[in-house]
Amino acid sequence: MSKKLRVWLLLLIFFNGFISLSLELVVLRQLSFWVGSSPVITSIIMGAFLGFMSLGYWLGNSPRVRVSKIPNILCISFLVIATLALFAASFPFVTTYFALMYAYGITSSVAQTFIYSFVFLSVGPFLFGFNTTLLSRLLQTRNKNNTGNIMAVDTIGSVLASMTTTLLLMPILGVNYTVGLVIVLGLVCALASSRRLWVWIVSLFLLIFGLYINSDYVQFSKYGILVNNANSTISVAEFGDVRVLDMNRLAMSMYDSRQQLGADYINYINDNFIYNLPSDTPRKILVLGAGGFTAGLNDEFHEYTFVDIEPTLKDVSEKHFLKKSLTPNKKFIVQDASQFLKNTPDLYDIILLDVYSNSFQVPEGLITTEFMSRIKSRVAPNGVVLMNMIVYPSFDDAYSRVIDNTFHSVFRHNTSRQVIGNMNPWKDSDVANVIYVFINRANDGRVYTINRTPVIYDR
Repeated sequence: MSKKLRVWLLLLIFFNGFISLSLELVVLRQLSFWVGSSPVITSIIMGAFLGFMSLGYWLGNSPRVRVSKIPNILCISFLVIATLALFAASFPFVTTYFALMYAYGITSSVAQTFIYSFVFLSVGPFLFGFNTTLLSRLLQTRNKNNTGNIMAVDTIGSVLASMTTTLLLMPILGVNYTVGLVIVLGLVCALASSRRLWVWIVSLFLLIFGLYINSDYVQFSKYGILVNNANSTISVAEFGDVRVLDMNRLAMSMYDSRQQLGADYINYINDNFIYNLPSDTPRKILVLGAGGFTAGLNDEFHEYTFVDIEPTLKDVSEKHFLKKSLTPNKKFIVQDASQFLKNTPDLYDIILLDVYSNSFQVPEGLITTEFMSRIKSRVAPNGVVLMNMIVYPSFDDAYSRVIDNTFHSVFRHNTSRQVIGNMNPWKDSDVANVIYVFINRANDGRVYTINRTPVIYDR
């Protein structure tokens, strides 16, 4: 085997590993827009990916596949992979898939993910494993000692994909152009395996169509998407004077430019906790989960710190949502909320926790007693903690009940709970914004009993 041929085969193995893991990460990101990113969803996708890939490894050793036919098989395989990447990971097609799921009454995120995995994550991963075995057979026709090289090169491709896709490609290029890059790499591998005219024609068609469907023009003109990176898919919809900021398919913030109002729960917080703060000295307000920066929107006196993991939020809000710059008393920090609380030495007069979009896209590390204990440690004496939750106000499900238990296990005293909107405990209700409140004042935990009731002194 010539050195040139050996290098060519190792490069194909490298790109096969790179494309496979990069596609898996992009799929996880695209599906999180619809079904969240819980361990259950991730395990279904990874299980399907690895299962079908293992089947490809197994069948790639079939004696029916003659070595002389392998280059042509590889060419077709990479063309199919590029096509599947186009349909499995491009936002317009993923959106169409979930629209069909809801149209046919399939609303369970687990069921949607299972079906998606077997429709879109069967052939592609199978071919990744199949390709690796075929390339290994070509390398070992002349030299049986290439097993270590093959495994190393394939693993290096996967490692680089895991690092560059999440740390560079999706944050910098965007998810849509990362999908385009995966398609391009698949086509390059197909052309490296065969340069027949029909391969060039098919590749050119897939290239043009793939880059168009994943272009910023289509993302914005058809879906209003302003940002589509590793963390978030963000869009702003306008309805007259009212603008709605959507993140990952959910309405995260609302702003009425004529009345200078936000969503109902934000208006409640502003009116009852922020706008009536004493004005003798600036108070410190921490907002975990910046949204559209509508908390304290009209307050230019007190000191605000907004914390969020999405770096584009301030720019999107100022240009497209609020359409005005934040006032100088408001600063924005891009950081994980838990890490910020761990590292900050400051105490805050108000801490607003507003990171819970709904019950299926919950940052699971932020609903624990450990996280809430960090919040409690950062609230100043006489300060207030406000936690906005999307739950059933009538405790209709286990999630709503356990959230309530978790909050009160940390904030045992001086708490209240405000349902924003109507509540009917006598029939099945829908989810609503529920504001949990804790006021950090001394409380000795005493209770009144039939034996001891000093209520006249306490009053």
